[in-house]
Amino acid sequence: MVEYPFADASDFEIPPSVTLTDLLHQRAVAHGGDVGYRYVDYARALDGEYHELTWSQLQLRVGAVAARIQQVSAPGDRIAVLCPHGLDYVVAFYAAIAAGGIAVPLFTPDEPGHTDRLHAVLEDSAPAVVLTTVGAAAGVRDYYRHRRVDSGEGAGVGGEGPGGAGTGVAGRRAAGRPRIIAVDAVPDVMEAFWERPDATADSIAYLQYTSGSTRTPAGVEITHRAVATNLLQLYDALGLDADCRGVSWLPLFHDMGLLCVILPMVCGRHLTLMSPSAFIRRPFRWIKELSATADGGGVFSAAPNFAYEYAAARGRPAPGTPVDLSKVVGLINGSEPVTVSAMNAFTEAFAPYGLPRDAVTPCYGMAEATVFVSATRPETGARVVHVDRDRLGAGRLVCVPAGREDAVAQVSCGSLARAQWAVIADPETGREQPDGTVGEIWLYGGNLGAGYWNRPEETVRTFRNSLTRRLSAHSHAQGVPADARWLRTGDFGAYLGDQLYVTGRVKDLVIVAGRNHYPQDLEHSAQNASSALRPGFVAAFAVPANRLPIHALARRPLTSPDDSSEQLVLVAERAAGIGTLDPDLIASRVRGVLSRRHGVSLRDLLLVPAGSIPRTSSGKIARRACRAAYLDGTLVRVARHC
Repeated sequence: MVEYPFADASDFEIPPSVTLTDLLHQRAVAHGGDVGYRYVDYARALDGEYHELTWSQLQLRVGAVAARIQQVSAPGDRIAVLCPHGLDYVVAFYAAIAAGGIAVPLFTPDEPGHTDRLHAVLEDSAPAVVLTTVGAAAGVRDYYRHRRVDSGEGAGVGGEGPGGAGTGVAGRRAAGRPRIIAVDAVPDVMEAFWERPDATADSIAYLQYTSGSTRTPAGVEITHRAVATNLLQLYDALGLDADCRGVSWLPLFHDMGLLCVILPMVCGRHLTLMSPSAFIRRPFRWIKELSATADGGGVFSAAPNFAYEYAAARGRPAPGTPVDLSKVVGLINGSEPVTVSAMNAFTEAFAPYGLPRDAVTPCYGMAEATVFVSATRPETGARVVHVDRDRLGAGRLVCVPAGREDAVAQVSCGSLARAQWAVIADPETGREQPDGTVGEIWLYGGNLGAGYWNRPEETVRTFRNSLTRRLSAHSHAQGVPADARWLRTGDFGAYLGDQLYVTGRVKDLVIVAGRNHYPQDLEHSAQNASSALRPGFVAAFAVPANRLPIHALARRPLTSPDDSSEQLVLVAERAAGIGTLDPDLIASRVRGVLSRRHGVSLRDLLLVPAGSIPRTSSGKIARRACRAAYLDGTLVRVARHC
């Protein structure tokens, strides 16, 4: 039986007074002695060391840390979470909100490959307080010690040692310098000093910074109403119940990882966490935690597409290892384009262990919508259609037999969440497009963020759009007020029946010789053309001819310095063990496949070492960043030209 602590299931309306802090209190009252969160620490033990927090213990720790934050900050201040992955992170996130601040979920400065992102987000959010742990505090202080504030002054910071709670004005930060608090050093007795903040459902709970796949990360203002609505939508879409439990290794600063953390507030038993590195080192750890337990409840989890293929290849149980996946009720596959091969590989690998055939659930979502927008339903399963490549490039989904040379597989992202609307709009005119026509996906619903932090103009462009014309029949905007403001997602998509298909990012579209090409389609063809290209680590983009680097022009000089025609470029990471392969032969194979399948000429193929291609915080290929690095020569210095 579904437990709805704050809304009737029929309308998903969130009462004006409800906040995440209220949800925590309700869980503690109703289930205080039950475990709410478990963390499996593989840093200390090969088989994992388990740590747990009951709901009562969590509420006590949250109240204590929130009281400490209130001593050194004001309501509405940003509170950055720079904790290591684990239970202290969960405490810190909820405490930032319970203090009346705006949480900014981030990561410790030693997180590899994300220093620029951390710097950009901290500059943008300007936190008054930074929450970390005793073990990570030295690294956080060192980061700030070497960081320069906008004025050019060295950014020294105040801090506190283990047990140092500080009091009143004496504990407040110097102007422009955040106070660093180690959450595990705050004593429980501080909880007695906590005061409930004056927050409502429409107050900003946290800033969810975008992954930065197409631009500098922007902080989406997620209100209590938005996240509460999205919790109910996800709960309903996956068919969860009060006995379900969750498993997650996703980064806690990522939108999907964070919603997995919050989901136990409204449903289920407990959530088991492990670090992303624990999964990467041994993906069977994820499978082991998904295995059924004696409580009999269902199990849910979420992961990006690559994880399913990776787990299928390297996460199978050793012979004789007892694994029972029959209780898995939903495995969200999102945050990057879903592939048929990954779903099939995972399902085939773990079907012998009881994994239901339709357990993998392709979804669509984005930070601007808290995270979740649509999903395939358990009763229908994942749908795959094959469409004509040329018609797709021209903006139409036209189904063809799977075996055709020009067939492109498209995986459905399912049906919309309840109380969520999505229309396919012409991005230029704002007119709704009929089913089968590709356009920009526009969203409306209570789960949408309020806007971007410190970006009023971008907020208007993205969150405040008017649908200029609705379809007279079969409109997907039915039930939405005529004066509603729609969110432009920046994603191309189309409807076939009631199923939403996402075809790619608007800003990533490759236009060569007047024809549209989706980069993931080009990348897939290229990596299948040669085993020398590392699968999943290929970036396709277009570059004006007169901006091509010298090495590309050396092979084929410009006929005119004014030639600005778009040229196709591929940057690909080298697969292991290809040192003796002829680069010209690799390029010839790739060019041949792209010409035959897509009718496009490849101007440059750059082979780079593993780890060279920029990726977002959620692991997606950052094509625009890759293009910028290609143009400024950063990639050329480590590449082999083909």
